[in-house]
Amino acid sequence: MGVDVLLGLQWGDEGKGKIVDVLTPLYDVVARFQGGPNAGHTIEFEGKKFVLHTIPSGIFNPKCINIIGNGVIIDPAILQKEIINLESSGVEVTKNLFVSRKAHLILPSHRLIDAASEFSKGLQKIGSTLKGIGPTYTDKTARNGLRVGDVSVPDFFEKYTASKNRHLQTVAQLGFDYTNHMIDGFDFETYEKRWFASLELLKKLNHIDSEYFINDLLQKGKNVLAEGAQGSLLDVDFGSYPFVTSSNTTIAGVCSGLGIAPSKIGKVYGIFKAYCTRVGSGPFPTELLDADGENMRKTGNEFGSTTGRPRRCGWLDLPALNYAIMLNGVTDLIMMKADVLDGFKTINVAVAYQYEGKRIAYLPFDATDGKLVPVYSEITGWNCKVTELKEKDGLPVDLENYIHFIENEVKTPVTIVSTGPDRTQIVYR
Repeated sequence: MGVDVLLGLQWGDEGKGKIVDVLTPLYDVVARFQGGPNAGHTIEFEGKKFVLHTIPSGIFNPKCINIIGNGVIIDPAILQKEIINLESSGVEVTKNLFVSRKAHLILPSHRLIDAASEFSKGLQKIGSTLKGIGPTYTDKTARNGLRVGDVSVPDFFEKYTASKNRHLQTVAQLGFDYTNHMIDGFDFETYEKRWFASLELLKKLNHIDSEYFINDLLQKGKNVLAEGAQGSLLDVDFGSYPFVTSSNTTIAGVCSGLGIAPSKIGKVYGIFKAYCTRVGSGPFPTELLDADGENMRKTGNEFGSTTGRPRRCGWLDLPALNYAIMLNGVTDLIMMKADVLDGFKTINVAVAYQYEGKRIAYLPFDATDGKLVPVYSEITGWNCKVTELKEKDGLPVDLENYIHFIENEVKTPVTIVSTGPDRTQIVYR
């Protein structure tokens, strides 16, 4: 058996959590391979809404093994809160949740560095979620990180203190007064106490050597779905650098984040919205700063599931989508939030850019705001409520035409269309 992969193809927030939840009955294992609690995967069913930040989206299937891989970074306090919220809703978590010993820990002082770094950048800030993601990955690559397996060693507190002191020196050098900074409504010392208390729950979880664990499952014939976080255009190598996250969000992150060989990769599901959104700073060629953009934001409830920040909205960008498909070797496309465009009589789709006096259909090295001017094709909207459709109804002709147009441009089939937020609002093509 191989590992199928589900990835976001835009700037995150594509709806990966819902699709993992929909696909989970087909898999024995769901594994997160990168990112941290800056991700927010939203799942809705039976009138309930859940937002997962660290735990894989297969957790709602009691028969599914859920793995937090070595490429994921974990804030124990956020993980504890997530587990408590799920269990209070009747979801059994700890039995089927397995955590890699090699997954790195986000320390409270990592969050201070994150805030201090953004503060020092002023108007040039990245738009960080302030969850400590960047500083944690920095410590990982600098070989200074603490990992899940470290919480069980006798000198853990000494290791923690050394890291904390080093971080506080960095914060002081950036001129940031952390005594006046609040983290999740708590001051640093209060948050630190909460963080240490949460380690007791972390210690009780199933700790695994995930690379052996997952390869053993594959040898036993288990079906594995690897769940990505954020989106391909936020990849630290191939995204809109420096306005990116700190991990590899593309297919390459699966192998390094779980410990599997490239030959084990099977299907690659690429998730994209019928339009585009972005949170935080960075280039966004098709962004709409008018009533259409505001309509998308309100209709699609485009506010960050992790930060609550309003998302920037714009038309679908096919050169960017093609780029993400190429990087990931996508075999199946899944289009989300078709219902958000129900009210548009006409829909624009970017098919190319004007860049330095030339028409191009690729993302150049210097893709800063204003340099790429989208070239649009106009398509007739479907002007009906697709949320009310049943599977047997199929899709409206004009929506099918929109999908065919996309497929023709990107040479990849759209096999699933989401017509609403609930797990049941799905049409298979």
